[in-house]
Amino acid sequence: MSTGSALPHQHTALAGQSDARKIPVESNGSFNRKPSTFRNWISPDGQFKPEKGRYHLYVSYGCPWATRTLIVRQLKGLEDIIPVTAVSPRMDANGWPFANVDPFPGADLDPLHGASHLKELYLRVQPDYEGRFTVPLLWDKQQHTIVNNESSEIVRIFNSAFNHLLPTEQAALDLYPESLRPEIDALNEWVYDTVNNGVYRAGFAQTQKAYEDAVLALFSSLDRLEGILTGKDYLIGDRLTEADVRLFVTIIRFDVAYHTQFKCNIRSIRADYPALHRWLRRLYWSVPAFKDTCNFQHIKGGYYSMSNINPFKIVAIGPVPDILPL
Repeated sequence: MSTGSALPHQHTALAGQSDARKIPVESNGSFNRKPSTFRNWISPDGQFKPEKGRYHLYVSYGCPWATRTLIVRQLKGLEDIIPVTAVSPRMDANGWPFANVDPFPGADLDPLHGASHLKELYLRVQPDYEGRFTVPLLWDKQQHTIVNNESSEIVRIFNSAFNHLLPTEQAALDLYPESLRPEIDALNEWVYDTVNNGVYRAGFAQTQKAYEDAVLALFSSLDRLEGILTGKDYLIGDRLTEADVRLFVTIIRFDVAYHTQFKCNIRSIRADYPALHRWLRRLYWSVPAFKDTCNFQHIKGGYYSMSNINPFKIVAIGPVPDILPL
């Protein structure tokens, strides 16, 4: 999910859209993201206890929602505690494929079940499942089930649930500090609606009005964010928080995908938003977790493979370079 608090919005790469599934739209042509389904938590006194090696994270490097979990996983030093598997960024009629179906560079085989598609994991848990087969997906190897497929909740699980297993410095890193939570939640809410999901609402709109409503709201919020970041390194509290992580995954994809593929082309980040552009490049080039989890080949390979809006699946070359130096 996405908003600052745990609101029921499903965060799926490329809107979770498989060639076999219609884009969920309202009667007015507006894109309508469906709620996430698996919403369990990891806690010492719950069904899912925080243990090293028990959980496995499935992601797509093309997906902004999944990538936010990768960033927090690395920031918190959870790489040895929670292994990760990446699907191919190119969805087919069965959804997200593993490398045995589509050997896209950097895609993985499923190490746990030898599955061909991510959907097989959902159907293992719930054979009559009729929801969307989305990433990220946090899997429990002990109980052979899905813990959570809501990115905003996985981010908060990673932020605190495994602190007792971490070195002091990484345990102390808090991306959702209590004193800043009201401010983080408030910003996350409008950023989710108009920016994170706003690019999809523009790209998947099926009427001119729905598109224009979405794209104008998107750029209004980008203007607002430009004002917030002018003279600042972070969005809230002069420190890195989950608000920066959640915005970063959209802005890093903006010029390379959304500007062209989703028709979000009123302005670009690199040419028209100097404060946002500096904030983006500073995180990318100065904090390894942001750069290490960003794969532009997967981003472009995913978005430009969406046959419903790009039937010939031609991948745009530009912009060049994908991101400018700091």
